[in-house]
Amino acid sequence: MSSIIERYEAIRSRINTVAAEEKRSPEEILLLAVSKTFPVSAIAELYAHGVRNFGENRAAELCEKAAALPADICWHFIGQLQSNKVRKVVQTCQVIHSVDSSELLERIDRIAGEENKHPAILLEVSVSGEESKGGIPPEKLHDLCLRAAACSHVDLKGFMTMAPLDADEVYTAALFEKLTLLRDEESRLLQKDLPVLSMGMSGDFETAIRHGSTLVRVGTAIFGVR
Repeated sequence: MSSIIERYEAIRSRINTVAAEEKRSPEEILLLAVSKTFPVSAIAELYAHGVRNFGENRAAELCEKAAALPADICWHFIGQLQSNKVRKVVQTCQVIHSVDSSELLERIDRIAGEENKHPAILLEVSVSGEESKGGIPPEKLHDLCLRAAACSHVDLKGFMTMAPLDADEVYTAALFEKLTLLRDEESRLLQKDLPVLSMGMSGDFETAIRHGSTLVRVGTAIFGVR
């Protein structure tokens, strides 16, 4: 077994442990292998091991890798999406995590219609208020949810957030808990199931799971230091 697969399985085991402690099913928590900057060969190792969900944050790198790898991979775009890169991402990705404005939302919806695609989207919420992070402030979330729910060519599945890298566990837990509560409130207001909460990375995914995450984005802990 390669070191990448060993690390992947170690993370999966930690997810299972936390899920059991929280009386959650491990199957409801998706481990997204964040492969950005790592070569096709590293992704191919995990693919051969049965992994199908991978995350990228640059459109050009995403397209190069997708062209070189099997077509049944489910690609997630997790970076800030520039308007001139939307078409490439819509053509390639099944899930877009970082929708944070009505302009971007409407552009994705329009291009998805032109490309006969129907990607799942997550609205990125700046729960922490960090200016260096993307995302909309919580007070603007409901309006964007209404706009997303009205779109014809995208499927609003939930929300995404990032905690500050230097935050302590108590503060991080509070941020994740806040997004979970926002999701519950928006589900009620929209009368729509929003099953996906993309929260948690290599350093805080266990905390995220304890506070409602259904998708953790793990790169370094699987592939190694960039």
